Amino acid sequence: MKLGEWELQSCENGKFGLDGGAMFGVVPKTMWEKLLPADDANRIPMVMRNLVARGHGKTVLIDAGAGGGYGDKLNDIYAFNGTDALPGALEAIGVAPAGITDVVLTHLHFDHGAGIVAPDGDGWKLQFPQAVHHVHSAQYKHALNPNPRDRASYFKDRIDIMEKEKVLELHDGAWSLCPGFDVLIFNGHTPGQQLPRISGGGEVVFYCGDLVPTQHHIPDPYIMAYDLDPVLAMKEKAETVELAHREGWILFFEHDPHVTACRVESKGKYLGPGEVVAI
Repeated sequence: MKLGEWELQSCENGKFGLDGGAMFGVVPKTMWEKLLPADDANRIPMVMRNLVARGHGKTVLIDAGAGGGYGDKLNDIYAFNGTDALPGALEAIGVAPAGITDVVLTHLHFDHGAGIVAPDGDGWKLQFPQAVHHVHSAQYKHALNPNPRDRASYFKDRIDIMEKEKVLELHDGAWSLCPGFDVLIFNGHTPGQQLPRISGGGEVVFYCGDLVPTQHHIPDPYIMAYDLDPVLAMKEKAETVELAHREGWILFFEHDPHVTACRVESKGKYLGPGEVVAI
């Protein structure tokens, strides 16, 4: 998809499953299971879908998925499938991993940021050693000292590599990478979740991250039990989806197993999925 000087391509690099109840919070299973049926372990199907943006002399990768190197225990919990295929997935869309100039990490939960590294003997090596890795300072601070509620979502040994290899750039507040690539900050899901808003040619694509993980999370009350501040997460999402509806943004979904992106339409009390857009 072309947006002015930006060329956008989606990149899927693996599948996994998360507990459906956790993904939909207080919404009853009788309602959410009609949208995404669960398996015998109550897991709903999800993908790790990243976005590559090329323009202004940069090749930007937004998030990096879970990566590989998992043992039987975590593979059994999360039903990982093909999560170590990011370099190949990039090459399949004509992007050389060595050509990535910037990695923008929405946050550092394993399904968004653990894929910045690959197994290397008994340790890890960067997948994109030439790239600047952008993280919000509040998220980085939280990732190094998470609370008991979300500690399992962070793999510190992988996160530490960025600072060790001197590829880490921390940001405070909203920021811009270059013209048409603006990064907005949200704190309901986790402190300092940074989500890119890419614009050009009269269009806007908003990378939803875990603010709106799937098209089915567009209605206000459909928020995750993983959100550290669910009321704030609901408010942030409602305001963003309303703005997207009013201004015609395209919402890009990181975890939806069926729909890459869509615009939103008015549907009764809430805004619901509308026109599906291919990226």
